Amino acid sequence: MLFAINPPIQYDLVIRNATIADGTGNPTYRADIAIADDRIAEIGFNLMPGKSEIDAKGKVVTPGFIDVHTHAENVTELPNAENFVRMGVTTIVIGNCGGSAQDISNFFSEITRNPVSVNVASLIGHNTIRRAAMNGNHDRPPTPEELNSMKDMVQKAMDDGAVGLSTGLIYLPGTYSKTDEIIKLARVAAKNQGLYATHMRSEGTEIFDAIEEMITIGKESGARVQYSHIKLSGKNMWGKTNQVLSRLEQAREDGLELTQDQYAYTASSTSISTLIPDSALDGGTAEFKKRLEDPEQKSKIIKYMKDRLALRLQADYDYAVIASCRADTRLNGKTIVEAAQIRLGQSTLDDQIETIFWMQLNGGASGVFHGMDEQDIKSFMAHPNTMIACDASCREFNSGVPHPRGYGNNVRVLQKYVQQENHLRLEDAVRRMTSLPAQTFRFQNRGLIKPGFFADLNIFDPASLKENTTYATPHAYSTGFTAVIVNGKIVVRDDTHTSLRPGQPLRRIGSTPSDNATLFQKPNCNDIALCCQ
Repeated sequence: MLFAINPPIQYDLVIRNATIADGTGNPTYRADIAIADDRIAEIGFNLMPGKSEIDAKGKVVTPGFIDVHTHAENVTELPNAENFVRMGVTTIVIGNCGGSAQDISNFFSEITRNPVSVNVASLIGHNTIRRAAMNGNHDRPPTPEELNSMKDMVQKAMDDGAVGLSTGLIYLPGTYSKTDEIIKLARVAAKNQGLYATHMRSEGTEIFDAIEEMITIGKESGARVQYSHIKLSGKNMWGKTNQVLSRLEQAREDGLELTQDQYAYTASSTSISTLIPDSALDGGTAEFKKRLEDPEQKSKIIKYMKDRLALRLQADYDYAVIASCRADTRLNGKTIVEAAQIRLGQSTLDDQIETIFWMQLNGGASGVFHGMDEQDIKSFMAHPNTMIACDASCREFNSGVPHPRGYGNNVRVLQKYVQQENHLRLEDAVRRMTSLPAQTFRFQNRGLIKPGFFADLNIFDPASLKENTTYATPHAYSTGFTAVIVNGKIVVRDDTHTSLRPGQPLRRIGSTPSDNATLFQKPNCNDIALCCQ
Protein backbone atom coordinates (compact mmCIF):
# COMPACT_ATOMS: atom_id res chain seq x y z
CA MET A 1 0.00 0.00 0.00
CA LEU A 2 1.30 3.48 -0.88
CA PHE A 3 -1.39 5.64 0.68
CA ALA A 4 -4.74 5.07 2.37
CA ILE A 5 -7.38 6.99 4.27
CA ASN A 6 -9.83 4.93 6.34
CA PRO A 7 -10.37 2.13 3.80
CA PRO A 8 -14.01 0.93 3.75
CA ILE A 9 -15.21 -2.66 3.56
CA GLN A 10 -15.64 -2.31 -0.19
CA TYR A 11 -14.68 0.51 -2.52
CA ASP A 12 -17.12 2.01 -5.00
CA LEU A 13 -14.60 1.95 -7.85
CA VAL A 14 -11.10 0.56 -8.22
CA ILE A 15 -8.83 1.51 -11.12
CA ARG A 16 -6.25 -1.27 -11.61
CA ASN A 17 -2.80 -1.22 -13.20
CA ALA A 18 -2.75 2.54 -13.73
CA THR A 19 0.20 4.60 -14.87
CA ILE A 20 -0.34 7.67 -12.71
CA ALA A 21 0.59 11.22 -13.72
CA ASP A 22 -0.43 12.68 -10.39
CA GLY A 23 -0.47 16.39 -11.30
CA THR A 24 2.72 17.38 -9.49
CA GLY A 25 4.89 17.23 -12.61
CA ASN A 26 6.84 14.34 -11.09
CA PRO A 27 7.49 11.22 -13.19
CA THR A 28 4.64 8.78 -13.65
CA TYR A 29 4.40 5.69 -11.44
CA ARG A 30 2.26 2.54 -11.43
CA ALA A 31 -0.37 1.69 -8.84
CA ASP A 32 -4.06 1.00 -8.29
CA ILE A 33 -6.49 3.74 -7.25
CA ALA A 34 -9.53 3.15 -5.03
CA ILE A 35 -12.49 5.53 -4.85
CA ALA A 36 -15.04 5.67 -2.04
CA ASP A 37 -18.02 7.97 -2.58
CA ASP A 38 -16.56 11.18 -4.12
CA ARG A 39 -12.97 10.81 -2.85
CA ILE A 40 -9.76 9.01 -3.63
CA ALA A 41 -9.49 6.58 -0.70
CA GLU A 42 -6.36 4.56 -1.39
CA ILE A 43 -3.45 4.32 -3.80
CA GLY A 44 -1.40 1.13 -3.76
CA PHE A 45 -1.22 -2.47 -4.93
CA ASN A 46 -3.55 -5.47 -4.65
CA LEU A 47 -6.34 -3.32 -3.25
CA MET A 48 -9.59 -4.92 -2.09
CA PRO A 49 -12.28 -5.30 -4.77
CA GLY A 50 -14.52 -2.47 -5.82
CA LYS A 51 -18.20 -2.54 -6.65
CA SER A 52 -16.99 -1.75 -10.14
CA GLU A 53 -13.49 -1.83 -11.58
CA ILE A 54 -11.58 -0.45 -14.56
CA ASP A 55 -8.45 -2.13 -15.89
CA ALA A 56 -6.17 0.77 -16.86
CA LYS A 57 -3.25 -1.35 -18.04
CA GLY A 58 -1.40 0.62 -20.68
CA LYS A 59 -3.40 3.74 -19.79
CA VAL A 60 -2.46 6.94 -17.99
CA VAL A 61 -4.58 8.23 -15.12
CA THR A 62 -4.44 11.96 -14.41
CA PRO A 63 -6.38 14.37 -12.25
CA GLY A 64 -9.37 15.85 -14.05
CA PHE A 65 -8.39 18.92 -16.04
CA ILE A 66 -9.24 22.34 -14.58
CA ASP A 67 -10.05 25.02 -17.17
CA VAL A 68 -9.61 28.41 -15.52
CA HIS A 69 -10.77 30.53 -18.44
CA THR A 70 -14.15 29.69 -19.89
CA HIS A 71 -17.29 31.57 -20.86
CA ALA A 72 -19.55 28.68 -19.94
CA GLU A 73 -22.25 30.59 -18.07
CA ASN A 74 -24.56 28.66 -20.42
CA VAL A 75 -23.78 25.46 -18.49
CA THR A 76 -27.26 25.91 -16.99
CA GLU A 77 -28.68 25.53 -20.52
CA LEU A 78 -26.29 22.75 -21.59
CA PRO A 79 -25.72 20.95 -18.26
CA ASN A 80 -23.92 17.95 -19.75
CA ALA A 81 -21.09 20.32 -20.72
CA GLU A 82 -20.22 17.63 -23.20
CA ASN A 83 -17.52 19.49 -25.13
CA PHE A 84 -15.65 20.02 -21.84
CA VAL A 85 -15.91 16.60 -20.21
CA ARG A 86 -15.16 14.81 -23.47
CA MET A 87 -11.75 16.51 -23.54
CA GLY A 88 -11.13 15.64 -19.89
CA VAL A 89 -12.18 18.91 -18.23
CA THR A 90 -13.87 18.25 -14.89
CA THR A 91 -13.79 21.79 -13.41
CA ILE A 92 -14.42 25.12 -15.12
CA VAL A 93 -14.04 28.75 -14.05
CA ILE A 94 -16.62 31.11 -15.53
CA GLY A 95 -17.08 34.89 -15.25
CA ASN A 96 -13.97 35.77 -17.26
CA CYS A 97 -13.20 38.84 -19.38
CA GLY A 98 -15.38 41.08 -17.23
CA GLY A 99 -18.65 39.24 -17.89
CA SER A 100 -20.41 37.13 -15.28
CA ALA A 101 -23.66 36.46 -13.53
CA GLN A 102 -24.35 39.49 -11.36
CA ASP A 103 -25.86 37.39 -8.58
CA ILE A 104 -23.34 34.61 -7.93
CA SER A 105 -25.49 33.10 -5.18
CA ASN A 106 -28.46 32.68 -7.51
CA PHE A 107 -26.24 31.16 -10.20
CA PHE A 108 -24.79 28.60 -7.81
CA SER A 109 -28.25 27.82 -6.46
CA GLU A 110 -29.41 27.13 -10.00
CA ILE A 111 -26.67 24.59 -10.72
CA THR A 112 -27.36 22.97 -7.36
CA ARG A 113 -31.08 22.62 -8.13
CA ASN A 114 -30.38 21.51 -11.69
CA PRO A 115 -27.06 19.62 -11.55
CA VAL A 116 -24.36 19.82 -14.20
CA SER A 117 -21.58 17.46 -15.25
CA VAL A 118 -18.64 19.64 -14.23
CA ASN A 119 -17.57 21.51 -11.12
CA VAL A 120 -18.09 25.26 -11.51
CA ALA A 121 -16.34 28.26 -9.96
CA SER A 122 -17.02 31.87 -10.90
CA LEU A 123 -15.32 35.23 -10.98
CA ILE A 124 -17.35 38.44 -10.69
CA GLY A 125 -17.16 40.46 -13.89
CA HIS A 126 -16.17 44.14 -13.85
CA ASN A 127 -18.18 44.93 -16.99
CA THR A 128 -21.23 43.34 -15.41
CA ILE A 129 -21.10 45.41 -12.24
CA ARG A 130 -20.04 48.62 -14.04
CA ARG A 131 -23.03 48.33 -16.33
CA ALA A 132 -25.33 47.75 -13.37
CA ALA A 133 -23.95 50.68 -11.35
CA MET A 134 -23.64 53.36 -14.04
CA ASN A 135 -27.08 53.22 -15.68
CA GLY A 136 -25.96 53.19 -19.31
CA ASN A 137 -23.68 56.26 -19.11
CA HIS A 138 -20.26 54.66 -19.22
CA ASP A 139 -17.83 57.00 -21.00
CA ARG A 140 -16.68 58.64 -17.76
CA PRO A 141 -15.31 57.76 -14.33
CA PRO A 142 -17.88 56.50 -11.85
CA THR A 143 -19.18 58.89 -9.22
CA PRO A 144 -18.17 58.09 -5.62
CA GLU A 145 -21.64 56.61 -5.10
CA GLU A 146 -21.35 54.45 -8.22
CA LEU A 147 -17.88 53.25 -7.23
CA ASN A 148 -19.16 52.33 -3.77
CA SER A 149 -22.01 50.46 -5.42
CA MET A 150 -19.51 48.48 -7.50
CA LYS A 151 -17.41 47.75 -4.41
CA ASP A 152 -20.51 46.48 -2.65
CA MET A 153 -21.31 44.23 -5.61
CA VAL A 154 -17.78 42.78 -5.57
CA GLN A 155 -18.03 42.20 -1.82
CA LYS A 156 -21.40 40.49 -2.17
CA ALA A 157 -20.03 38.27 -4.94
CA MET A 158 -17.06 37.33 -2.78
CA ASP A 159 -19.38 36.61 0.14
CA ASP A 160 -21.42 34.40 -2.18
CA GLY A 161 -18.32 32.45 -3.23
CA ALA A 162 -16.72 34.20 -6.21
CA VAL A 163 -13.01 33.37 -6.57
CA GLY A 164 -12.03 36.86 -7.69
CA LEU A 165 -12.63 39.82 -10.01
CA SER A 166 -12.24 39.73 -13.78
CA THR A 167 -11.87 42.52 -16.32
CA GLY A 168 -12.34 42.63 -20.07
CA LEU A 169 -10.72 45.92 -20.96
CA ILE A 170 -11.31 45.75 -24.70
CA TYR A 171 -15.05 45.40 -24.15
CA LEU A 172 -17.69 47.96 -23.27
CA PRO A 173 -18.12 49.38 -20.71
CA GLY A 174 -14.80 48.30 -19.17
CA THR A 175 -12.80 49.99 -21.89
CA TYR A 176 -13.76 53.37 -20.37
CA SER A 177 -12.52 52.50 -16.89
CA LYS A 178 -9.33 54.00 -15.51
CA THR A 179 -6.64 52.04 -13.71
CA ASP A 180 -7.47 53.54 -10.31
CA GLU A 181 -11.07 52.32 -10.55
CA ILE A 182 -9.93 48.76 -11.14
CA ILE A 183 -7.37 48.92 -8.33
CA LYS A 184 -10.08 49.90 -5.86
CA LEU A 185 -12.32 47.04 -6.95
CA ALA A 186 -9.47 44.52 -7.00
CA ARG A 187 -8.66 45.47 -3.41
CA VAL A 188 -12.09 44.20 -2.39
CA ALA A 189 -11.37 40.86 -4.06
CA ALA A 190 -7.88 40.72 -2.56
CA LYS A 191 -9.00 41.29 1.02
CA ASN A 192 -11.27 38.27 0.54
CA GLN A 193 -8.37 36.14 -0.79
CA GLY A 194 -9.64 36.48 -4.36
CA LEU A 195 -7.49 37.01 -7.42
CA TYR A 196 -7.61 39.50 -10.29
CA ALA A 197 -8.00 37.94 -13.76
CA THR A 198 -7.68 40.23 -16.74
CA HIS A 199 -8.24 40.37 -20.45
CA MET A 200 -5.94 43.36 -20.87
CA ARG A 201 -6.47 46.50 -22.95
CA SER A 202 -4.22 45.24 -25.72
CA GLU A 203 -2.78 41.94 -26.92
CA GLY A 204 -1.11 43.58 -29.91
CA THR A 205 0.76 46.80 -30.55
CA GLU A 206 0.15 48.30 -27.09
CA ILE A 207 0.63 45.07 -25.15
CA PHE A 208 3.53 46.30 -23.03
CA ASP A 209 1.53 49.28 -21.77
CA ALA A 210 -1.30 46.85 -20.98
CA ILE A 211 1.08 44.57 -19.08
CA GLU A 212 2.33 47.51 -17.02
CA GLU A 213 -1.24 48.39 -16.10
CA MET A 214 -1.94 44.78 -15.11
CA ILE A 215 1.16 44.69 -12.91
CA THR A 216 0.28 48.04 -11.33
CA ILE A 217 -3.22 46.82 -10.50
CA GLY A 218 -1.80 43.70 -8.86
CA LYS A 219 0.79 45.58 -6.83
CA GLU A 220 -1.50 48.40 -5.71
CA SER A 221 -4.46 46.16 -4.87
CA GLY A 222 -2.55 43.31 -3.27
CA ALA A 223 -4.37 40.80 -5.47
CA ARG A 224 -2.87 37.75 -7.11
CA VAL A 225 -2.96 38.24 -10.88
CA GLN A 226 -4.12 35.86 -13.60
CA TYR A 227 -3.12 37.00 -17.10
CA SER A 228 -5.91 35.76 -19.38
CA HIS A 229 -5.14 33.97 -22.68
CA ILE A 230 -1.58 35.20 -23.10
CA LYS A 231 -0.80 35.88 -26.76
CA LEU A 232 0.79 38.23 -29.28
CA SER A 233 -1.82 39.33 -31.80
CA GLY A 234 -0.92 40.73 -35.22
CA LYS A 235 2.04 40.04 -37.47
CA ASN A 236 3.80 43.19 -36.30
CA MET A 237 4.07 41.72 -32.79
CA TRP A 238 5.20 38.18 -33.58
CA GLY A 239 8.43 37.03 -31.95
CA LYS A 240 8.26 39.27 -28.88
CA THR A 241 7.56 36.43 -26.44
CA ASN A 242 10.87 36.77 -24.61
CA GLN A 243 10.15 40.43 -23.88
CA VAL A 244 6.69 39.56 -22.52
CA LEU A 245 7.90 36.66 -20.39
CA SER A 246 10.89 38.60 -19.07
CA ARG A 247 8.60 41.37 -17.83
CA LEU A 248 6.32 38.84 -16.14
CA GLU A 249 9.30 37.16 -14.48
CA GLN A 250 10.56 40.50 -13.22
CA ALA A 251 7.14 41.23 -11.70
CA ARG A 252 7.24 37.88 -9.90
CA GLU A 253 10.75 38.59 -8.61
CA ASP A 254 9.37 41.89 -7.30
CA GLY A 255 6.80 39.96 -5.27
CA LEU A 256 3.71 39.84 -7.47
CA GLU A 257 1.96 36.46 -7.55
CA LEU A 258 1.38 36.28 -11.31
CA THR A 259 0.35 33.39 -13.56
CA GLN A 260 -1.15 33.08 -17.03
CA ASP A 261 -3.40 30.86 -19.14
CA GLN A 262 -3.36 30.03 -22.83
CA TYR A 263 -5.29 28.19 -25.52
CA ALA A 264 -3.28 26.12 -27.97
CA TYR A 265 -4.32 27.71 -31.28
CA THR A 266 -3.08 30.52 -33.51
CA ALA A 267 -6.55 32.04 -33.87
CA SER A 268 -8.57 33.95 -31.28
CA SER A 269 -12.34 34.24 -31.05
CA THR A 270 -14.54 37.09 -29.90
CA SER A 271 -17.23 39.47 -31.12
CA ILE A 272 -17.01 41.07 -34.55
CA SER A 273 -17.74 44.31 -32.69
CA THR A 274 -14.11 44.44 -31.54
CA LEU A 275 -13.20 45.49 -35.10
CA ILE A 276 -15.15 48.73 -34.58
CA PRO A 277 -13.86 51.55 -32.34
CA ASP A 278 -15.42 51.53 -28.87
CA SER A 279 -16.44 55.17 -29.13
CA ALA A 280 -18.62 54.33 -32.14
CA LEU A 281 -20.50 51.67 -30.18
CA ASP A 282 -21.07 53.63 -26.99
CA GLY A 283 -24.77 53.92 -26.19
CA GLY A 284 -25.82 50.81 -28.09
CA THR A 285 -27.11 50.03 -31.55
CA ALA A 286 -29.31 53.11 -31.91
CA GLU A 287 -26.41 55.48 -31.21
CA PHE A 288 -24.11 53.50 -33.51
CA LYS A 289 -26.67 53.82 -36.30
CA LYS A 290 -26.87 57.60 -35.79
CA ARG A 291 -23.09 57.91 -36.04
CA LEU A 292 -23.04 55.97 -39.30
CA GLU A 293 -25.71 58.29 -40.69
CA ASP A 294 -23.40 61.25 -40.07
CA PRO A 295 -20.90 61.26 -43.00
CA GLU A 296 -18.17 62.95 -40.96
CA GLN A 297 -18.42 60.50 -38.04
CA LYS A 298 -18.68 57.51 -40.37
CA SER A 299 -15.56 58.64 -42.22
CA LYS A 300 -13.62 58.79 -38.93
CA ILE A 301 -14.78 55.30 -37.97
CA ILE A 302 -13.72 53.87 -41.32
CA LYS A 303 -10.33 55.62 -41.12
CA TYR A 304 -9.74 54.13 -37.66
CA MET A 305 -10.50 50.64 -38.96
CA LYS A 306 -8.23 51.00 -42.00
CA ASP A 307 -5.39 52.44 -39.92
CA ARG A 308 -5.71 49.58 -37.46
CA LEU A 309 -5.48 47.04 -40.30
CA ALA A 310 -2.33 48.73 -41.63
CA LEU A 311 -0.77 48.65 -38.16
CA ARG A 312 -1.40 44.89 -38.01
CA LEU A 313 0.24 44.54 -41.47
CA GLN A 314 -3.08 43.31 -42.87
CA ALA A 315 -4.41 44.37 -46.28
CA ASP A 316 -7.99 43.38 -45.51
CA TYR A 317 -10.18 41.22 -43.23
CA ASP A 318 -9.36 37.85 -44.75
CA TYR A 319 -7.96 36.79 -41.35
CA ALA A 320 -11.42 37.15 -39.74
CA VAL A 321 -13.94 34.30 -40.11
CA ILE A 322 -17.57 34.70 -39.07
CA ALA A 323 -18.50 32.07 -36.49
CA SER A 324 -22.15 32.92 -35.93
CA CYS A 325 -24.30 35.57 -37.59
CA ARG A 326 -27.96 34.95 -36.81
CA ALA A 327 -29.14 37.66 -39.18
CA ASP A 328 -27.66 35.81 -42.16
CA THR A 329 -26.50 32.26 -41.49
CA ARG A 330 -25.09 32.04 -45.03
CA LEU A 331 -22.14 33.99 -43.68
CA ASN A 332 -21.21 31.47 -40.99
CA GLY A 333 -17.80 29.99 -41.71
CA LYS A 334 -16.95 32.65 -44.28
CA THR A 335 -14.21 35.24 -44.05
CA ILE A 336 -15.37 38.83 -43.98
CA VAL A 337 -13.99 39.16 -47.52
CA GLU A 338 -16.20 36.25 -48.62
CA ALA A 339 -19.16 37.59 -46.66
CA ALA A 340 -18.91 40.96 -48.44
CA GLN A 341 -18.94 39.17 -51.78
CA ILE A 342 -22.04 37.19 -50.76
CA ARG A 343 -23.95 40.21 -49.46
CA LEU A 344 -22.82 42.99 -51.79
CA GLY A 345 -21.50 41.23 -54.87
CA GLN A 346 -18.01 42.65 -54.38
CA SER A 347 -15.34 42.53 -51.73
CA THR A 348 -13.32 45.73 -51.67
CA LEU A 349 -12.11 46.85 -48.24
CA ASP A 350 -14.93 49.38 -48.10
CA ASP A 351 -17.43 46.58 -48.83
CA GLN A 352 -15.90 44.50 -46.04
CA ILE A 353 -16.29 47.38 -43.60
CA GLU A 354 -19.89 47.91 -44.69
CA THR A 355 -20.51 44.20 -44.04
CA ILE A 356 -19.06 44.55 -40.54
CA PHE A 357 -21.35 47.53 -39.92
CA TRP A 358 -24.37 45.59 -41.20
CA MET A 359 -23.68 42.64 -38.91
CA GLN A 360 -23.28 44.92 -35.90
CA LEU A 361 -26.55 46.72 -36.69
CA ASN A 362 -28.39 43.44 -37.10
CA GLY A 363 -27.73 41.61 -33.87
CA GLY A 364 -23.95 41.33 -34.03
CA ALA A 365 -21.81 38.29 -34.79
CA SER A 366 -18.96 36.30 -33.33
CA GLY A 367 -15.78 35.59 -35.20
CA VAL A 368 -12.55 33.59 -35.34
CA PHE A 369 -9.48 35.75 -35.96
CA HIS A 370 -6.30 34.21 -37.37
CA GLY A 371 -3.59 36.47 -36.02
CA MET A 372 -0.95 34.58 -34.00
CA ASP A 373 2.30 32.78 -34.67
CA GLU A 374 2.87 29.09 -33.85
CA GLN A 375 6.32 29.66 -32.37
CA ASP A 376 4.89 32.26 -29.99
CA ILE A 377 2.26 29.74 -28.90
CA LYS A 378 4.99 27.20 -28.12
CA SER A 379 7.16 29.70 -26.28
CA PHE A 380 4.34 30.77 -23.98
CA MET A 381 3.32 27.15 -23.45
CA ALA A 382 6.81 26.16 -22.35
CA HIS A 383 6.73 28.64 -19.46
CA PRO A 384 6.09 26.80 -16.17
CA ASN A 385 3.43 29.31 -15.01
CA THR A 386 1.21 28.81 -18.07
CA MET A 387 -2.09 26.95 -17.65
CA ILE A 388 -4.13 25.45 -20.47
CA ALA A 389 -7.58 27.04 -20.84
CA CYS A 390 -9.95 26.99 -23.81
CA ASP A 391 -11.71 30.41 -23.54
CA ALA A 392 -14.94 28.78 -24.77
CA SER A 393 -18.53 28.23 -23.71
CA CYS A 394 -20.54 25.03 -23.57
CA ARG A 395 -21.08 24.22 -27.22
CA GLU A 396 -24.45 23.47 -28.76
CA PHE A 397 -23.53 20.73 -31.20
CA ASN A 398 -23.69 21.83 -34.86
CA SER A 399 -24.71 25.41 -34.02
CA GLY A 400 -22.65 27.98 -35.91
CA VAL A 401 -19.00 27.62 -36.89
CA PRO A 402 -17.21 28.34 -33.59
CA HIS A 403 -13.54 28.17 -32.69
CA PRO A 404 -12.40 24.52 -32.37
CA ARG A 405 -10.75 25.22 -29.00
CA GLY A 406 -14.06 24.55 -27.25
CA TYR A 407 -13.92 20.91 -28.38
CA GLY A 408 -10.23 20.12 -28.54
CA ASN A 409 -7.98 22.40 -26.49
CA ASN A 410 -6.69 19.99 -23.84
CA VAL A 411 -6.42 17.05 -26.21
CA ARG A 412 -4.61 19.21 -28.75
CA VAL A 413 -1.90 19.92 -26.17
CA LEU A 414 -1.51 16.22 -25.35
CA GLN A 415 -1.70 15.04 -28.96
CA LYS A 416 0.29 17.73 -30.76
CA TYR A 417 2.67 19.24 -28.23
CA VAL A 418 3.34 16.13 -26.11
CA GLN A 419 2.99 13.10 -28.39
CA GLN A 420 3.84 14.47 -31.83
CA GLU A 421 6.31 17.28 -31.18
CA ASN A 422 7.75 16.40 -27.75
CA HIS A 423 7.48 20.07 -26.87
CA LEU A 424 6.28 19.22 -23.34
CA ARG A 425 6.69 16.18 -21.12
CA LEU A 426 3.39 14.49 -20.40
CA GLU A 427 3.84 15.16 -16.69
CA ASP A 428 4.44 18.87 -17.28
CA ALA A 429 1.42 19.21 -19.55
CA VAL A 430 -0.75 17.48 -16.95
CA ARG A 431 0.54 19.80 -14.22
CA ARG A 432 -0.47 22.84 -16.31
CA MET A 433 -4.01 21.44 -16.52
CA THR A 434 -4.39 20.27 -12.92
CA SER A 435 -2.32 21.23 -9.87
CA LEU A 436 -1.17 24.61 -11.23
CA PRO A 437 -4.74 25.88 -11.72
CA ALA A 438 -5.86 24.29 -8.44
CA GLN A 439 -3.05 26.00 -6.56
CA THR A 440 -3.60 29.35 -8.31
CA PHE A 441 -7.35 29.44 -7.71
CA ARG A 442 -6.99 27.72 -4.31
CA PHE A 443 -9.37 24.87 -4.95
CA GLN A 444 -9.42 22.58 -1.97
CA ASN A 445 -8.45 18.93 -2.49
CA ARG A 446 -8.42 19.04 -6.29
CA GLY A 447 -5.71 18.95 -8.93
CA LEU A 448 -3.72 16.01 -7.55
CA ILE A 449 -4.15 12.25 -7.35
CA LYS A 450 -3.86 11.87 -3.60
CA PRO A 451 -5.92 10.14 -0.88
CA GLY A 452 -8.54 12.49 0.50
CA PHE A 453 -8.70 14.50 -2.72
CA PHE A 454 -11.87 14.55 -4.78
CA ALA A 455 -12.03 11.79 -7.35
CA ASP A 456 -11.86 13.96 -10.48
CA LEU A 457 -9.88 11.69 -12.81
CA ASN A 458 -9.12 10.98 -16.45
CA ILE A 459 -8.12 7.61 -17.90
CA PHE A 460 -6.64 7.53 -21.41
CA ASP A 461 -3.90 6.22 -23.65
CA PRO A 462 -1.96 9.35 -24.67
CA ALA A 463 -1.16 7.85 -28.07
CA SER A 464 -4.86 7.27 -28.75
CA LEU A 465 -6.11 10.75 -27.89
CA LYS A 466 -7.40 12.60 -30.92
CA GLU A 467 -8.49 16.18 -31.48
CA ASN A 468 -11.16 15.70 -34.14
CA THR A 469 -12.25 19.32 -34.42
CA THR A 470 -10.96 21.70 -37.11
CA TYR A 471 -11.62 25.31 -38.07
CA ALA A 472 -13.67 24.13 -41.05
CA THR A 473 -15.64 21.47 -39.13
CA PRO A 474 -15.40 22.45 -35.46
CA HIS A 475 -18.30 20.39 -34.09
CA ALA A 476 -16.42 17.18 -33.29
CA TYR A 477 -15.77 15.80 -29.82
CA SER A 478 -12.32 14.68 -28.77
CA THR A 479 -11.79 10.93 -28.46
CA GLY A 480 -9.52 8.52 -26.65
CA PHE A 481 -10.88 8.61 -23.08
CA THR A 482 -11.56 5.33 -21.35
CA ALA A 483 -13.20 7.30 -18.55
CA VAL A 484 -13.68 10.82 -17.23
CA ILE A 485 -14.67 10.81 -13.56
CA VAL A 486 -16.19 13.76 -11.68
CA ASN A 487 -16.58 13.53 -7.90
CA GLY A 488 -16.31 9.76 -8.07
CA LYS A 489 -18.92 9.30 -10.83
CA ILE A 490 -18.09 8.20 -14.38
CA VAL A 491 -19.35 11.00 -16.63
CA VAL A 492 -17.65 9.78 -19.82
CA ARG A 493 -17.08 6.08 -20.54
CA ASP A 494 -15.36 5.02 -23.76
CA ASP A 495 -15.98 8.44 -25.33
CA THR A 496 -19.69 8.42 -24.52
CA HIS A 497 -21.40 10.74 -22.05
CA THR A 498 -23.18 8.70 -19.39
CA SER A 499 -25.74 11.48 -18.65
CA LEU A 500 -24.55 11.74 -15.05
CA ARG A 501 -24.27 15.24 -13.60
CA PRO A 502 -22.26 15.09 -10.36
CA GLY A 503 -20.67 18.56 -10.67
CA GLN A 504 -20.60 20.94 -7.69
CA PRO A 505 -20.31 24.70 -7.19
CA LEU A 506 -16.82 25.64 -6.00
CA ARG A 507 -16.93 28.58 -3.61
CA ARG A 508 -14.11 30.32 -1.81
CA ILE A 509 -13.50 29.63 1.85
CA GLY A 510 -15.19 32.17 4.10
CA SER A 511 -18.17 32.66 1.80
CA THR A 512 -21.70 31.92 2.95
CA PRO A 513 -23.09 29.16 0.72
CA SER A 514 -26.75 28.35 0.89
CA ASP A 515 -26.10 24.74 -0.04
CA ASN A 516 -23.43 22.08 0.52
CA ALA A 517 -20.85 23.36 -1.93
CA THR A 518 -17.19 22.46 -2.09
CA LEU A 519 -14.97 25.29 -0.86
CA PHE A 520 -11.36 26.22 -1.36
CA GLN A 521 -8.83 27.52 1.08
CA LYS A 522 -5.39 29.08 1.14
CA PRO A 523 -2.65 26.51 0.45
CA ASN A 524 -0.99 24.90 3.44
CA CYS A 525 2.59 25.65 2.55
CA ASN A 526 3.90 23.79 5.60
CA ASP A 527 3.59 20.70 3.44
CA ILE A 528 4.62 21.11 -0.19
CA ALA A 529 2.71 17.94 -1.12
CA LEU A 530 -0.48 19.60 0.13
CA CYS A 531 0.12 22.91 -1.61
CA CYS A 532 -2.95 22.50 -3.81
CA GLN A 533 -5.34 22.03 -0.90
